[in-house]
Amino acid sequence: MNRTTILIADDEREIADLVALHLEREGYHLLKVSDGEEAVRAIASHSIDLVILDIMMPKLDGYEVTRLIREKHHMPIIFLSAKTTDLDKITGLVMGADDYMTKPFNPMELVARVNAQLRRSKLLNQPITGKSSILEAGGLVIDPDKRTVIQHGEHIELTPKEFDILYLLASHSKKVFSAEHIFEQVWGEAYYESGNTVMVHIRTLRKKLGEDQHKNKRIKTVWGVGYTFNE
Repeated sequence: MNRTTILIADDEREIADLVALHLEREGYHLLKVSDGEEAVRAIASHSIDLVILDIMMPKLDGYEVTRLIREKHHMPIIFLSAKTTDLDKITGLVMGADDYMTKPFNPMELVARVNAQLRRSKLLNQPITGKSSILEAGGLVIDPDKRTVIQHGEHIELTPKEFDILYLLASHSKKVFSAEHIFEQVWGEAYYESGNTVMVHIRTLRKKLGEDQHKNKRIKTVWGVGYTFNE
């Protein structure tokens, strides 16, 4: 039987052991490393389903590890960090993390978030049968099976959450989604003061699509309501 493998990257041994203890009770297989370079090597040599990542680690920090992971992999990443400012959280999410928890933390809440991220990851990776789900709109091609976005022949690199937001909006063209609805659909959990998270992802998504250079934006803000996709 294939076991779900979770990588814990944290140079605080007590924290890593505490996280491992609670996740092992859930039946997960755990790998623990204490610096960023070890984390990158572990991901290259093992099949990892989810990463729990500290930011302030020796050799490579969590931001750099996330950047390297996202060059090749789409597994969920949860930051578990003592850095607590909104800027720290936003930076982590923009870099490609799927969730962010601050230390000290409730181990059971972390377990719940791990379970939620794994459920969503498995759902997104299920094969799609029947009618093609590739979306095309004005030179933009979105392929949910390959999780690729091509605009006028150019490949656009998106983080997993940016891709999910774009596909959600594009697959319901003209429908207006509130920030709350987007968060609940993309993050797969209840909305909890996460308006800035959605806003930051929309902002970086627009920038990658070059929308700051065009008057007619694909992702339109409906003031006081939310966001919609224009073909």
